[in-house]
Amino acid sequence: MTELHERNIYLHDVALSEALDAWYGALAENGLLQPLGSETVPLDAALHRVTAAPVWAKVSSPHYHAAAMDGYAVSSEETRGAGETSPKRLRVGDQAIPVDTGDPLPPGMNTVIMIEDTQLLALGDGDYIEILAASAPWTYVRPLGEDMVATELVLPANHRLRPQDLGAIAGCGHTEIRVYRRPRVAIQPTGSELVPIGAPLKPGDILEYNSLMLGAQAEEAGCLVTRLPIVADDYAAIRGSVAAALVNHDLVAINAGSSAGSEDFTASIVRELGTLCVHGIAIRPGHPVVLGVAQGKALVGIPGYPVSAATTFERIVLPVLYGWQGMQPPDRETVTATLTRKVLSPLGEDHFLRVTLGKVGERIVATPLSGGAGVLMSLVKADGVVTIPRFAEGHQPGETVQVTLLQPRSRVENTIVAIGSHDLSLDLLADRLRRADPALTFSSAHVGSLGGLLALQRGEAHLAGSHLLDEQTGDYNVDAIRRLLTPHGIKVVLLGFVQRQQGLIVPPGNPKGIHTLEDLLRPDLVFVNRQRGAGTRVLLDYALKQRGLEARSINGYERQEYTHLAVAAAVKSGAADCGLGILGAARALELDFVPLFDERYDLVIPVEHYESALLAPLLALIRGREGEFVAAVQALGGYDITPMGQVLAEL
Repeated sequence: MTELHERNIYLHDVALSEALDAWYGALAENGLLQPLGSETVPLDAALHRVTAAPVWAKVSSPHYHAAAMDGYAVSSEETRGAGETSPKRLRVGDQAIPVDTGDPLPPGMNTVIMIEDTQLLALGDGDYIEILAASAPWTYVRPLGEDMVATELVLPANHRLRPQDLGAIAGCGHTEIRVYRRPRVAIQPTGSELVPIGAPLKPGDILEYNSLMLGAQAEEAGCLVTRLPIVADDYAAIRGSVAAALVNHDLVAINAGSSAGSEDFTASIVRELGTLCVHGIAIRPGHPVVLGVAQGKALVGIPGYPVSAATTFERIVLPVLYGWQGMQPPDRETVTATLTRKVLSPLGEDHFLRVTLGKVGERIVATPLSGGAGVLMSLVKADGVVTIPRFAEGHQPGETVQVTLLQPRSRVENTIVAIGSHDLSLDLLADRLRRADPALTFSSAHVGSLGGLLALQRGEAHLAGSHLLDEQTGDYNVDAIRRLLTPHGIKVVLLGFVQRQQGLIVPPGNPKGIHTLEDLLRPDLVFVNRQRGAGTRVLLDYALKQRGLEARSINGYERQEYTHLAVAAAVKSGAADCGLGILGAARALELDFVPLFDERYDLVIPVEHYESALLAPLLALIRGREGEFVAAVQALGGYDITPMGQVLAEL
C-alpha cells in the first residue's frame, strides 16, 4: 500500500452545499439521481411504495347501477303525483322490487325508495307498498361509474401509496401495481475496537450499534438493508468487503474510518474503487464525511461517532434514498423558540444544534443539549434542531431561533419543562407520568438548584427541583426564592417531594478508608465536585465552613460534574476516589456510600403553572403517592417520601 493508505488528510473542508453539488454531479453521471427502476408487487405489499406508472381504471366502480339503500326499486314515473293527501300504491313484484344495499337495479327501474318511507299493504290481489312522496330519478342509486369509470386516471406516477389508494386500485380491477423498487443499502461497520451487541465488554471495547441505527434510518425510508459483519482496521479486508457489497447493493455506507488517522482508510478505498468526490464537510456534527461513487453505485463514509453518523446519514444520504424511490424526504414543521442559554458555534461550519422544547406560558423555549458527537442520548432527548449557519458565532440567551421539529408540535405543547437540580426520582416520575397519560412528556434539564430558580425567573420552565440550603436559618429554598423570584413578582408554591441522604460516594469496599469530610483534605485523595449553583455544592461548602475546612485544599474541588450519576461514574471509572452525592447514584453503579447529611429536595412551581391543566396529572401523581412510583423511589435507597405532595409554603 502507498503512504496515502496509512494516513488520510482531508482533501479540504467544503461547505455542505458545495459537497452535495460535487456528489450529486457524480451521481447524475452514473444515472443515480433518479428512481432506480421498477417492479410489480401485489397490492398487499404495496403500502407506502411509489407508483412507477399511472394507474388507469380497468373496470368501472360500481360496474352496474346499484341500490344505495335497503328498500324498493321502482320507476320514477310510477311515483309521480304521490303525496300525503294522495298516497300512491305500487304492486310488489312488478312495480316495486325489493332490494338491499348494493343489489343491482332491476331493468326498467331508476330509483330506490327507502323501506322506512313505505308502508306494506296486503290486499286481495297481492302485496303493495304505499308511498307518500314522489321519488326523482336516480334517488338512492349508485349509478355505474359513480366512483371510477373504466379508463379513467386513478393515480398518477410518483404517488406514494396510502391505505385508501390501495382500496381504489383494487376497486377498479387491479390485483398488483407497478412501483419503484426499494434501494438496497449495505452498512459496513469498521474498527478493531468494535464488538457485537451483547458481547462481554472489557476496557477499550466499543459496542457496535451504529449499523443498527443507520440501517433503521434506511429501513424507515423504505430501503432493503444489509448489516454487514464488523471488519477490523485492515485496509485489504475493508476494501474486499466493500467491493463485494457493491455488487448487490445500490449504496454502501462504510461506518468509521473516515477521519484522518493512521487507521482511517475509507477515503483511500473510495478513491481506489471509484471516484472520491468529497472528504470533509464544514458541518458539526459530521465533519469527516466521505462521498463518492464506485462501480455505478453510491459509496459513502459515515463518521464513527453516533451523533455524527445519524446526523450525516439523515441530512446527506437519506434524500438520495428517497429520490431513488420517487419521493421527497418527509417535511418537518418549524417553530419559533426562545433559547434558554448561550450557544457558541464553530466559525466556518454549519452547526446542527439539538434542543429540547416545551411551551411555557405563551412561548416555546428551547434548551440546548450536549453537543458532543458521541453523546447518543442527545439524539434520544432532542425535540428539534436549530441550524446555525457558517460564520455565525452563535446565539445569546433569550434570542429567538427557528427550530425544525423532530416531534409533533402537539408533543411539544404537552411537555412539562423541569429545570434545576438533578435527582434520580425525576426520571421515575417521568416514566410514571407517561404511563398514566401517553400524551404528556416530562422533560428535565440538570443545571443545579440555582440555575433552576433563575430559569423560573426568566419564565423558561414550569417547575424547578431545588435543595438550596440557607446557611443562616438551616432551612431549604425559602430564602433563595425570596431573593430570586419574589422581587420579580413571581409567586410560587413550594411543594415537598423527598427527603434524601447525601454522602460520599466511594469505590466498593472503600479502599482508602474515607469516612468524614476531613478526609477530603488528605493529599492521597482525588475528589470530584458538583457545579457552582448546585444544591449539593452549596451543602458541601456550608459543611466545610462549619468545620473550618479550606475548600481549596481539596484535590479535585474545581472539577465539576452536573449530575449525581456523573459523580458516581467518575468514581466508578477511577478518575476520582470520592464525590458528594446521593445514595441512589452510588447504588446505581454498585458503589459504596458513606452517609453524611439528610436534606430536603423540593419542587418550586410558579402559581400560574401550579394551577394549570398541563401540570394537573403530574400533581395528582405526586399527591396520590401512586404505589408503583413510591415503591420505585424507595427502592433507590436513601429516600423518605414523608413530605411528598405537601405544600410547604406559598411565597
